[in-house]
Amino acid sequence: MSVVESRTARPTAPKGKKRPPMLLEVKRRDTVSPHMIRIVLGGEALAGFPADRGGAHIKVFLPREHQSVPSLPQLTEQGVVWPDPDDKPITRTYSVRHFDVERCELHVDFVAHGDEGPASRWALNARPGDFIGISGPGGPDPLLPAADWSLIAGDMTALPAISALLEAMGDDARGVVLIEVSDENERQPLKAPPGLAVRWLYRGELPSCLSTLQIDAVRNIDWPQSGSVSAWVGGENSAVLALRDHLMAERGLARRDLYAVPYWRHCWNEERYHQERHRIMDELNQVKLRR
Repeated sequence: MSVVESRTARPTAPKGKKRPPMLLEVKRRDTVSPHMIRIVLGGEALAGFPADRGGAHIKVFLPREHQSVPSLPQLTEQGVVWPDPDDKPITRTYSVRHFDVERCELHVDFVAHGDEGPASRWALNARPGDFIGISGPGGPDPLLPAADWSLIAGDMTALPAISALLEAMGDDARGVVLIEVSDENERQPLKAPPGLAVRWLYRGELPSCLSTLQIDAVRNIDWPQSGSVSAWVGGENSAVLALRDHLMAERGLARRDLYAVPYWRHCWNEERYHQERHRIMDELNQVKLRR
């Protein structure tokens, strides 16, 4: 067995436990748009990865500056065991863009914003043969509850999940899709059912936390007067919370028919925002239980 094969061999999970973190190899890097990079990952550890979880959450484990290969947490009967602090991987949350079953390749899209963040920096410099850790997929299944009409909204960080959601929807799906990006250069070709109206919203130089494009657009939508409705919302904290509150308080959407996840918060890094995100998701779950 080669060094690459031994590094990417499929880990063994303790009986009854979830799938352990996987060490995967970069196969190629593609430019999707000026600020979106697609990393294609491979390795024997992907054997058995579910083919129908496009858009699902995954954890990404990045190497530290002194490492070429990240040290991954281990799943044991006693729980998760992390490496020593100096070797503990940088952890970020991303989405499954696509899993190619025939090639056994996992596609993950990264928003590129220079060297401002470790994940963007890694993606910009990734080369075939580099290594990264992945765990998951997780999150609700399905991501979007079945309904007669659906709203899907998000910014560029949500675009990989939105793209995967649209590809998985049936030809009879109806609804509206709102995607906020900086400008037309960030548009991507989407495979959407004919009954879904896709609208691109251009923010320009306005910071994400100050943009009201998505909530303004939702307020102006001709809401269906009959039939079931569901919604999926993802992206920057301010926009997600505004949409969540509007959909529940003003549109009367039940929590069971809404999935709203804030991926990030303007001017906050992942470590600082981690607890805040969990507080918001716990709050959403409590609302669901009360209903």
